[in-house]
Amino acid sequence: MIITLDGPAGAGKSSTARRLAARLGWCYMDTGAMYRAVALAALNKGVPLTDQEGLATLAGSLPIRFVDGRVELDGIDISTEIRTDRITTATRPVADAPPVRQAMKQLQRNMAQQINVVTEGRDQGSVVFPSAPLKVFLVASPEERARRRHGEQASRPGVGPTVAEILESQTQRDEGDRSRPVGAMRAADDAVVIETDGLTLEQVVEQILELARGRGLTSAAKTPSQDRP
Repeated sequence: MIITLDGPAGAGKSSTARRLAARLGWCYMDTGAMYRAVALAALNKGVPLTDQEGLATLAGSLPIRFVDGRVELDGIDISTEIRTDRITTATRPVADAPPVRQAMKQLQRNMAQQINVVTEGRDQGSVVFPSAPLKVFLVASPEERARRRHGEQASRPGVGPTVAEILESQTQRDEGDRSRPVGAMRAADDAVVIETDGLTLEQVVEQILELARGRGLTSAAKTPSQDRP
């Protein structure tokens, strides 16, 4: 069984998908982390970020695993490293490359075989898993999303960007995500759109659980105890 969560940055996809997977006892697949893992591997192996075919070959060969909430590459925990500014910058050309997205689509489909998955990203319901029994597209106002990002970054050491700066960067990112030649961000035709402004994380999760119950998904057998493919 597969539940997809798509939407723009700051709409609450990651926290919702993680909590939803935990409530269901399913595997949580963070596709953004997978693209970051490819970027990290490319930098470490010296594959140019302009070499789209080389990046695609690399992506198709990487042993990426999700274990107990961690992201592992070749058995090494890379959860923290892939969130650095260095990897964030390198991930954009990786995620924008059509051959890479094709390779990752197949990898994600392979990972979701024979297990129950909550997966989140930009194109999970529209491209990667078009036959998923439940597709959700989370949205929030640009201002609310920027405030959330600011709140997350304010808890980290150092001086972060202002809400206005985050909003400007977010607008540019949204436009880039919507205009990608492949894997563009859009709601699948049969996706359920949930506006998260004014809702707590638990309220959003409960809404999706209710949808899942209505489609008979919550009775599906739990994934194995190790939350990885």
